Amino acid sequence: MDAHLTGLVSSCFGVLRQIRCIRRSLPREALSTLVTSFITSKIDNCNVALAGLPQRDLDRIQSVLNATARLTADARKFDHVTPLLVNLHWLRVPGRIQYKLCVLVHRCLNGAAPQYLFELIQPLSDVDSRRRQRSVSTAEVLVPATLNHWRPCSCRRWSTYLEKSCSRSTPVPDIFHFRNTPEVTSV
Repeated sequence: MDAHLTGLVSSCFGVLRQIRCIRRSLPREALSTLVTSFITSKIDNCNVALAGLPQRDLDRIQSVLNATARLTADARKFDHVTPLLVNLHWLRVPGRIQYKLCVLVHRCLNGAAPQYLFELIQPLSDVDSRRRQRSVSTAEVLVPATLNHWRPCSCRRWSTYLEKSCSRSTPVPDIFHFRNTPEVTSV
């Protein structure tokens, strides 16, 4: 995973250096389109696999997002990045991962996900052994414990993150209460 993160961060910073050289000759909309297509799409591509990583690894990706926000807003190096992210309507990296994960679970619960994912995630109300528990009335999901012989840590980490991220304690997964909503189209 470290090699993947190193490649992701270095390629994003390389593209940012190239965009920075031509930013004065681009209109604001074109600059925003370039940044979105080259940088944020790389960060968002398969970012669910980054769920549960240590904060130091997520901070490396967050530094790319911060530099991208500074470039897009034409801010200086040491300006605060939080107002820039708010003005651009961008989530931080952990929020992006959680949002994409919750959308994926929502699609699984509504039958809009691929079959192999649909079979993995079940609402607790559909599990026979848990029908009489109080947790059935909540929007919690059950992710079966899987053990991958090549990477046992990542599977356990992902399922643990899914259980923590999409439990009733977080306010984000309220989308699960809308069982009959149409498919969410943007991830």
